[in-house]
Amino acid sequence: MSSEASVMRNMFTVPMRNMILLIIALKGKAHGYEIIKEIENITSGVWKPSYGNLYPMLNKMVEEGLIEPHEEYRGKRRLVKYSLTDKGWTYLKEANEVALRGLYMAVQYHIMLREKLETMGYGREMETETLEEYLKLLENIRETLNTQIEALKKKLEERREELKRNP
Repeated sequence: MSSEASVMRNMFTVPMRNMILLIIALKGKAHGYEIIKEIENITSGVWKPSYGNLYPMLNKMVEEGLIEPHEEYRGKRRLVKYSLTDKGWTYLKEANEVALRGLYMAVQYHIMLREKLETMGYGREMETETLEEYLKLLENIRETLNTQIEALKKKLEERREELKRNP
C-alpha cells in the first residue's frame, strides 16, 4: 500500500481505534457488542459500526499488542472480552496528548474561520438558543480546563518542593 493510501486510511481508522481503546480502558474489559453499543451512544445513534468493521480492528489491535482477549463462558456461550495491555495504555496516553493539542488547534481554527467568514460577509447572526448552547459549552470547557490547570499547578509545586528537599 502506498504511503498516501496509508495516510488516507488512517485518517478514518485512527479515531475509531482510539475510541475503541478508550471504551475498553474506561470499562476495564469490553466485548464487541458493548463496544458497538458505546460507539452508538457516543455518536447519539448516528453511527453504529458493523461487526464486520469492528472485529478486524480488534484482531489487528491484538496482533499489535495493544489489547488482549479474555475468553469467558456463560453456559455454552463463548464471550471474548478485551483489555488494554501496557502497550495499549502507552498508546492511549500518547493519543490523548495528541488529541489535546488537536483540540487546541481546532478551537483556534474555529475562531479564525468565524472571523474570516464575518469579514467576507458570510457570517450570520446566531439564534439566541444557539448562542446560549455555545456559551454553555464554552463555560463547561473553561471549568474543565481550570480544574486541570489547578491540578497541574499543584503537581508542579509538589515536584518543585521535592526537588528542593532531594536535589
